[in-house]
Amino acid sequence: MTMDALLAFQIALIAMGGISVLVLLLYLRQRRTLERTRIEVAESARAELQAQFDSRTQEFAELARHLQTAREDERNRLARALHDELGSLLTAAKLDAARVKTRIALVSPEALERLVHLNDTLNSIIALTRRITEDLRPSTLSNLGLVPALEILARDFAAGADIRIDCTLEAVALKPQSELTLFRLVQEALNNVAKYAQAHTVQIRLGPQDGQASVSVTDDGVGFKMVGSRAGSYGLLGMRYRIEGDGGQLRVQSSPGAGTCLSATLPLEVTA
Repeated sequence: MTMDALLAFQIALIAMGGISVLVLLLYLRQRRTLERTRIEVAESARAELQAQFDSRTQEFAELARHLQTAREDERNRLARALHDELGSLLTAAKLDAARVKTRIALVSPEALERLVHLNDTLNSIIALTRRITEDLRPSTLSNLGLVPALEILARDFAAGADIRIDCTLEAVALKPQSELTLFRLVQEALNNVAKYAQAHTVQIRLGPQDGQASVSVTDDGVGFKMVGSRAGSYGLLGMRYRIEGDGGQLRVQSSPGAGTCLSATLPLEVTA
């Protein structure tokens, strides 16, 4: 092989090596470009899915709050109907029974006995109507405030469920809507205690904490596993969205045999 041919061969090898390196660099560059594109597409798709998820979550939260508001409105309507209409009818019936009673007291002892029984029945119905009305629309909350309303709720629950209630309640500055939310939360927690907890003692705590109103309901019942759903959890789910709609947070802590603690925080009302 002549010197010219050897030189040409070496040049060809160098050129082929250069071309190979160039091709490799172009391949690596294209691969990096494709990888960046894939990552960008994946991130875009993830962001879009997250946005859709956040949007659906927000819509669901708004729907839950709307349903809670509609529920309270319906409760108020029923409470007014029971108090204004049924209450008036029962009071009128009791007055009529009292008038008849005075007229036949000496005429028919048997009829008088039936009227006494009727009067007692009317009194029981009136008392039941008042309890139902109070449960639908807690007048103690608007008339007396949150702390007295919770004290009355706890006292009535303890008497009806034969469970000891230990209350430590301190006044907190809340908007009326937030006061109703906390009252309903404690009411829901006590209902769940009566249905599922098999508890002997319940502790209710309310007071300011780190610039927020903090409330908790703790029982010494059977508890439950936090993983998975349980009976009564849908009521708490609705309450969670209701509390979050008021700017607060709800926490549930429980384990089998260790009781349950339901706690929530809500922002205090800012006064000028």
